[in-house]
Amino acid sequence: MNNVMDTRLVEIYSDAVRDDRIQLVADILRSGGLAVIPTETVYGLAANAYDSDAVAAIFAAKGRPQDNPLIVHIADMDMLGDIVSEVPDSARRLAEAYWPGPLTMIMRRGDKIPASVSAGLDTVAVRMPSNPIARQIIRHCGCPLAAPSANLSGSPSPTTAEYAIADMMGRVDCIVMSDDCEIGVESTVVLLADGQARLLRPGGITLEQLEAVIGPVAVDSAVLSSQLTGRVSSPGMKYKHYAPKTKVIMVDGDCEQYAGYVCRSAQPAAAVCFEEDVPLLGQLPHVAYGRQGDDRSQAHGIFTALRRADQLGAEVIYAHAPSRSGVGLAVYNRLLRAAAFEVVTL
Repeated sequence: MNNVMDTRLVEIYSDAVRDDRIQLVADILRSGGLAVIPTETVYGLAANAYDSDAVAAIFAAKGRPQDNPLIVHIADMDMLGDIVSEVPDSARRLAEAYWPGPLTMIMRRGDKIPASVSAGLDTVAVRMPSNPIARQIIRHCGCPLAAPSANLSGSPSPTTAEYAIADMMGRVDCIVMSDDCEIGVESTVVLLADGQARLLRPGGITLEQLEAVIGPVAVDSAVLSSQLTGRVSSPGMKYKHYAPKTKVIMVDGDCEQYAGYVCRSAQPAAAVCFEEDVPLLGQLPHVAYGRQGDDRSQAHGIFTALRRADQLGAEVIYAHAPSRSGVGLAVYNRLLRAAAFEVVTL
């Protein structure tokens, strides 16, 4: 991206929401501009989902591959009919249970959504964020917003305004400075367009929660393995994602095994670890990303930990692998891609 934009910083915090500032951001988006907005998952880089030029600007600002679909964000169910051509019964039941919230559903794309939003696919990914500031901005826009995470493509997603500014300053028209994101990893993505529900990306709504509402949900092979060829239906499936500049290796073992392995490293190393690992690491530089048995705390802390570890001057970051159950599956999925699928099992 060659042209540096004059990025406006707009403060809108949950305890001091101002309609004039909401309207300012909405006006920028409605006129074809780009805005970074808060959601409960991560900060998003938003544009009018009906405006193909604005959508193209998202890809340019992020350096995002054109074959990586975007997620369309809505404020209420009334918007859904203009985005999708049909709403399966499974989608209605999941929406009733988990919208607004960190759940994205992929359905058949309606005619109003440009093909570029969905990377040329006949499907579209949709979610209704629970962050009230995000929904107010969408309502004031009067149109749905296409919004991937507000980071440079491939780097850790921003969960604070500070990190969004670090990546997007000079690349967008405005950045909403708001509260830290509650959940900390991107939304769950489930495909509902082909008759069989399929989990494409784990997130804050767990596989178990999905199945409690609609029955069996298949888990796509790309959740826990590399998918390097072919078209993908969801963000976060195909490319190395979420990675700091420093090389990341995921280490799977108990606390003693993990600490012993990391401390024996021949390279200058840093640890992205559980709080329980810290007493075992001695003087090794480290950033804890959550408690070992608390997958929600891990999700909340993982992207911040990766960014902070990148500043420690190490040659390699060893990340302690979480459990693959509950929200831990989402954290494992993100670390797997940050590590470019390099895992040491002890």
